[in-house]
Amino acid sequence: MDMAETRQSDGLLTVLRGKEAALHRFDVRRDPDLLDALLDDGFHEIGRSGREYGKQSIIASLLQESADEAPEIRSQDYRLTLLADNVALLNYRSAHLHADGRVENHALRASIWKKTNGVWRLAHHQGTPTDRFPVA
Repeated sequence: MDMAETRQSDGLLTVLRGKEAALHRFDVRRDPDLLDALLDDGFHEIGRSGREYGKQSIIASLLQESADEAPEIRSQDYRLTLLADNVALLNYRSAHLHADGRVENHALRASIWKKTNGVWRLAHHQGTPTDRFPVA
């Protein structure tokens, strides 16, 4: 990878990490218009629990969350792999931080982002339970 490709890849990592982290925020998770804009129409998720979701079912599920039960989602160690000019794989680790200081639900995450009409949208997401790790 040459310097120009590295800069382009670093820029895309910043963009996609920002979009992914936005999906972790309670205010975004409660906004159906923002969720619609971030998720591809063919979105599919296999959650950490093993449950599968489509776009409409994940939006409905997120809109049910209450502020009291929604922990802060911490994410870190992002890595980007370009699969094609308009398809990128984003891997990272996440954990839930509760108001009482508990940290749980450690997971390895994989998201496939697809660029359509100049806009990156989340097409697929999978969470896999993992051992505890230090949360930044």
